[in-house]
Amino acid sequence: MGTIHIDLFATLDLVGQAPGGPEEDPAGFPYGGWQAPLFDETGGQQVMDGMKGMDALLLGRRTYDIFAAYWPNQADGVDGEIATLFNSIPKYVASRGTPRLDWAGSTQLGPDLARAVRELRDEHEKIHVIGSLNLVQTLLRERLFDRLNLWIFPIVLGVGKKVFDGGAVPTNLTLLEPPATSGTGAVLLRYGLGAGTPATGDMSQGDRGVTE
Repeated sequence: MGTIHIDLFATLDLVGQAPGGPEEDPAGFPYGGWQAPLFDETGGQQVMDGMKGMDALLLGRRTYDIFAAYWPNQADGVDGEIATLFNSIPKYVASRGTPRLDWAGSTQLGPDLARAVRELRDEHEKIHVIGSLNLVQTLLRERLFDRLNLWIFPIVLGVGKKVFDGGAVPTNLTLLEPPATSGTGAVLLRYGLGAGTPATGDMSQGDRGVTE
């Protein structure tokens, strides 16, 4: 069975809305593109390293439209390397509407999203979800992910859609490797989905207070 990797860029207050540019989500969000001044070569290499072995993209409608308008037209530098990958692998779109699937290799998933995602695991080895905050809420709620790759940038916005914004359920995660940092102070945290749900306890009682 394949694995599903969620890749998200977020602020310290976990806002993940429109990191790349104002056009990503223009409906009243004043900080579109907040990530751009804080993204450096180290961060770019971290992104590329995490994409090794990717053989499918799973995207929400808005993110798909942005990617479909951009990546088929890129050919040079780091963007060209990512474009070659993105353009060559299957793309799956989660949408209740009727998106234009002009990007080669694109397929719209059926209305039973959880079932469709489970079926994708049987078809691919390494599926990446990038951005797509609304889709991510469903994957979090259904525990339909295996890795959470979270880049945290050193700014606070105070407004905007958040990473855990309606989809979070009690879930244990396991840190898979020591956090990595970039030259601008961003921190990369790679988590795996853990077993069970969080335990509780009483700090005044030490380990004796831990309960399931």
